[in-house]
Amino acid sequence: MTDAAAAEVLVHGRVQGVGYRAFVERRASALGLAGYVMNLDDGRVHVHVEGDRAIIETFLPDLARGPRLAQVTRTDVHWVAPRAFTGFDVRHAERRA
Repeated sequence: MTDAAAAEVLVHGRVQGVGYRAFVERRASALGLAGYVMNLDDGRVHVHVEGDRAIIETFLPDLARGPRLAQVTRTDVHWVAPRAFTGFDVRHAERRA
C-alpha cells in the first residue's frame, strides 16, 4: 500500500525558456509520478504532482534545482488531496485577455 499524496508547487526564478518543463516531465515520469507542469503568464512554473509521498519528497529537490540553464529562486509547496492523474504531461496555460 502506498502513501498517496499530491502537491501543488509554484516555482520562481528563471524557469521559462530554459527546458524546465521538459526536465520536470522526464524526472517525474522516471519516478512514476503523475500530474502536470505548466508555464504561468507571470513567469513562474506550476507543477501538480501525485504519487507516493516519499517519492514526491525526493522529487522536490529536483524542482528546486531544475535543469542546467534554470535559476530557481524559490519553490512554494502546498500539499493537497490527490485527484487521480494517471500520467505526467506538459500543459499550456490559458492566456488571459
